Amino acid sequence: MALNTSAEAPLPVGEVSRLIGGWIDRLGAIWVEGQITQLSRRPGAGVVFLTLRDPSHDISVSVTCFRQVFDRIADVVTEGARVVVLAKPEWYAPRGQLSLRATDIRPVGIGELLVRLEQLKKSLAAEGLFALDRKKPLPFLPQLIGLVCGRASAAERDVLENARRRWPAVRFEVRNTAVQGVNAVSQVARAVEELDALEEVDVIVVARGGGSVEDLLPFSDEQLIRTVAACRTPVVSAIGHEPDSPLLDLVADFRASTPTDAAKKVVPDVGEELERVQQLRDRALRTVRGMLDREERGLAHALGRPAMEHPQRLVDERAAEVDALVGRSRRVLGHLLDRAESELAHTRARVVSLSPAATLERGYAVLQRPDGHVVRSPDEAGAPGEPLRARVSEGEFTVRVDGDG
Repeated sequence: MALNTSAEAPLPVGEVSRLIGGWIDRLGAIWVEGQITQLSRRPGAGVVFLTLRDPSHDISVSVTCFRQVFDRIADVVTEGARVVVLAKPEWYAPRGQLSLRATDIRPVGIGELLVRLEQLKKSLAAEGLFALDRKKPLPFLPQLIGLVCGRASAAERDVLENARRRWPAVRFEVRNTAVQGVNAVSQVARAVEELDALEEVDVIVVARGGGSVEDLLPFSDEQLIRTVAACRTPVVSAIGHEPDSPLLDLVADFRASTPTDAAKKVVPDVGEELERVQQLRDRALRTVRGMLDREERGLAHALGRPAMEHPQRLVDERAAEVDALVGRSRRVLGHLLDRAESELAHTRARVVSLSPAATLERGYAVLQRPDGHVVRSPDEAGAPGEPLRARVSEGEFTVRVDGDG
């Protein structure tokens, strides 16, 4: 319920604390999950104090319980363990402090953790965060590598030493963080964001040595998974050993089996690259020499042809062929002309033998009337005494029709 207050009529601090406590006292008991970060068990004290933290959101709350409640799980629960607590919120008015009074504490078993991880895995996969088409290719030769790892850890040493052994000129931008415990998620996620914001960083490696399922839980945290998924820079996951498979392996652009393997995959080996360059040079040299040898053989073969050794011979041969064709053409044309001349003479002889002049030369005459009509029968000769013109081979003369005809 809202209170009527003003600058002239304020509420005392004690009254505000009392009202808050009264409202909190009306809350019922709830089950809460978190990670134990601080644990205080003073000898002889009947109350145990601990801090319960949400590693994904960096939020903590104080928890108290009677000693007999904690003793039931004291042998299996230590700092860093995940637990579920049945507790009722309490308000400590003198200090204005909220805490939880626990009546039951249960450790979260490995089986439960694995089930929750599998559920989270399916949920994130459904969003497409693990899709292959989201994977970015690793650069061939990164100039600056971002490394997120524990301080002075074996993982850091393995990555740095193996990478520099393979390519001495490689440079690193290292961010040392907690890699297990309550601060691991927030610190690793912040380090990844910082490295991703640096334009000169070409690839980011998140490395950690092996450990138990609980130790590797920060690398399956949803906050870290979404941070890596949002990176523009390629991210390599190098967590634990080959059998270990935190969710970071699925969202990363490349999964390395170990930190040493990450160094080998991210940085090329200078010796291998020099050998590859030499092999390519040798291959190119062999190819060029092969081309030159082939062209030289082709040139020698071409120069060995008669046309190239004696180029004038080709002209002479073609000239002889032309002369032969010309001579043949002339002979053929001569034969054609001789044949045509013979045929013409034969035809002329036939024409001459069949002409009227040849008939006249044999003693025949042609009679024509004055109008030029040729007389072919006696009836056409006309009346007696009528003149006719007689044509013979040597000329013509006039005759008259006899009456007795």
